[in-house]
Amino acid sequence: MLRDITLGQYYPGESWIHRLDPRVKILGTFVYLISLFLVKDFWGFLFSVICLGVCIKVSRVPLKFMLRGLKPIFFIILFTFVINMFMTRGTTLWELGFLKITREGLYNAFFMAARLILLIIGSSLLTLTTKPISLTDGVEKLLSPLRRFGVPAHELAMMMTIALRFIPTLLEETDKIMKAQMARGADFESGNLFHRAKSLIPLLVPLFISAFRIATDLAMAMEARCYRGGDQRTRMHGMRLGGRDAAAGTLLTLYLAAIVFQAYAWPLIAPVVRQAV
Repeated sequence: MLRDITLGQYYPGESWIHRLDPRVKILGTFVYLISLFLVKDFWGFLFSVICLGVCIKVSRVPLKFMLRGLKPIFFIILFTFVINMFMTRGTTLWELGFLKITREGLYNAFFMAARLILLIIGSSLLTLTTKPISLTDGVEKLLSPLRRFGVPAHELAMMMTIALRFIPTLLEETDKIMKAQMARGADFESGNLFHRAKSLIPLLVPLFISAFRIATDLAMAMEARCYRGGDQRTRMHGMRLGGRDAAAGTLLTLYLAAIVFQAYAWPLIAPVVRQAV
């Protein structure tokens, strides 16, 4: 289960999306996530799914590898689906005691679950196609205009990237601790949900110790290399926007315009079009 988390991992490749400027990919991810909250009907979601599928195909990241990242949050998706299905008022389709399923509840449950799935896959595509150091540079460049207001752009970018980078490391460390304790007789699988959650408590102490050890080693390594933050820091590979970045930005703008048009303008134009036809 822990190995199924893909957020924070990097999948090596030489695809068109891999070679994009990290700033374009970061902005593209934010635009895609925002567009998911603008979508209001089935056709909008279908268009978002098709565009995401094209990006995954172009990135050459295996679809099975990306879908594997949904396993750890399956319970959250299921819980969200059930809550929306039973807690939304509307036209009753099925009723048993205090439990009631409505047409509007099914509608909201489906779209909330779909929105969560697309959020995870869209975010994972960014980290899977962008190296951690490139992601740091991209975030720092995007935040650099805020320096005049006292925002520590480099430090924020470094913290965000380190947090993403060490998600797989901490998960691997958790897996090792679990296997070591299972070899000594610990049981993490039997019993009800409460007992399983309680059995995970002994993992917290060694995991925290390991996390602090990793943080200390990282700090010592940075000090040994005379790391002094972003002051007068140079880069081996500079970031320059090229033709493919301009093309990606154009496609991104067209995608957002299509989503906004479908969500807000089309409902106003559709009745006029139907009457004309």
